[in-house]
Amino acid sequence: MRLIGPNCIGIINTHLPIDTTFLQPPMPAAGNISFISQSGAFCAAIIDLMRDQGFGFSHILSLGNQVDITETDILPAVSEDIKTRVIVLYLESIADGRKFVRVARQVTRSKPLIALKVGRFEAGRKAAASHTGALVGADNVFEAAFEKSGVLRAGSAEQMFDWARALADCPLPKGKRVAVLTNAGGPGVIAADALELNGLVLADLEAATCKTLSDLLPEAASVRNPVDMLASASPTIYSACLRTLLEDGQVDQVLLILPPPPMYPAETVAESIIPIIKSSKKPVAVSLMGSLLTEKALSGFETAHIPTFPFPERAASALGALVRRSWYLQDQKDYQDQKPSSPVRTYSPEMTPSELLSGYEIPVVPLALAGSVDEAVSAAERVGYPVVLKIASPDILHKSDASGVLLNISDAHSVRVGFAALVNHVSRVQPDARILGVHVQKQIPLGQEVILGMKRDPQFGPVMMFGSGGVEVAAMKDVAFCLAPLSETEAQNMLDRTWAGRRLKGYRNLPPGDEKAVIRALVNISRLVLDNDYVRELEINPLVVNDRGVLALDVRLIYERMDDLKKSS
Repeated sequence: MRLIGPNCIGIINTHLPIDTTFLQPPMPAAGNISFISQSGAFCAAIIDLMRDQGFGFSHILSLGNQVDITETDILPAVSEDIKTRVIVLYLESIADGRKFVRVARQVTRSKPLIALKVGRFEAGRKAAASHTGALVGADNVFEAAFEKSGVLRAGSAEQMFDWARALADCPLPKGKRVAVLTNAGGPGVIAADALELNGLVLADLEAATCKTLSDLLPEAASVRNPVDMLASASPTIYSACLRTLLEDGQVDQVLLILPPPPMYPAETVAESIIPIIKSSKKPVAVSLMGSLLTEKALSGFETAHIPTFPFPERAASALGALVRRSWYLQDQKDYQDQKPSSPVRTYSPEMTPSELLSGYEIPVVPLALAGSVDEAVSAAERVGYPVVLKIASPDILHKSDASGVLLNISDAHSVRVGFAALVNHVSRVQPDARILGVHVQKQIPLGQEVILGMKRDPQFGPVMMFGSGGVEVAAMKDVAFCLAPLSETEAQNMLDRTWAGRRLKGYRNLPPGDEKAVIRALVNISRLVLDNDYVRELEINPLVVNDRGVLALDVRLIYERMDDLKKSS
């Protein structure tokens, strides 16, 4: 026998019906959304709130303390329910992160899953041993887990149920181009701003569409997107303009705004557009503004199972969720899980990070450790000028932060002067640091600098990081995260989500970098950390990218075993 709870309010199935809760009647209306909550009080409040909003549930499950059944255990059963179209989750924690990702990925291939994960800001996070460790906070890991598994993360309870309405009753769009249809200019401007905030764009209407709209509307109306029909718009005009926009090949979805019309009852407009919305293969989000004057219109939309939103911002947010769901399903068609394979190269205590990375096709510029001035000169002449000098200390992870790097060293005299300057400076500013000497490295031609990193999370496993590298990493925090293993599609998405990745296409005086080489490096590093599970943290900063490929200049590995800790390439 399995147990839900304790310290929960029970479960509800509205279609059987069964109500095991101790809440006051009536039971919630039957619907197509299942709600799973780790908070009984939040669950009870939502049930009470939704009774007056025409919102129906198929299942409501309060999990309580989860001594046996967890949110992950219950997801497969709920997803198989034919009455459920969308699943929403209120989460405070996840007991088994890797299991959750595995199960959620199976669920989201057939049904949308929306999560409200609270606890975004945690005071007193432990200081980490590398930039990667510092940036991969708990919330970033949850973001990466949701991204990996196709879970849509809502920012509020209101947003979660707005998205659920849209995903339950709207078709999915093919793209992010939106046409806005309104009878007033102000709400149209609000909608335009909200669309951009949600990653959507105003559609560039076809000339034929603009011509048709011009024939339908007064001269003072705006036939450019947003389309402002003016306050005199009748139900017939609303329906004709909506049909015209939906027939435009440049329009993926429509945001229709309906404030109380000054010349016609709102319900007559609703009656004219409901059949068009119901028959459309493109989603239409209706922003039904007002209250008393639009009450009958609201009832008509609810009866037709057309979601409405009181403000354009909320309608735009719902359209954004539809686009993200559509893109996720499209990505899954091209995605193939990495199959377990024999490790390319496994670590041994004698192996340097350079040797380990070379087995995964990550080229590393070698470092030569020099314990004396003469050794530094010999190393510089061996690799060829110009060279870079870096302080060698197991206690200094970020050499540039300690002013422990000298560039453009072009002759033996400069090596001698630089060696002494580095050692003396670091000894003064960090007197407790153990100094082994300096590392001598060939200075390579300039390129764009990015960071690749990994931190092994105890719940979710290896979390990959990509972003702006060099000295920019701490200041900009321009980073994206994804759980390993990475597909090429996921690696590309990491690049697209960061300025560092977008900049690889070329920017001002920066020539384009080899984007495909960066993607290969990310995929190969994700395989390395799966092959070698004792690598706790990995950081390549910077990885220099030019038009010929990538080169790792500084590699840092932190291992689970203390005796292997802080080996430097």
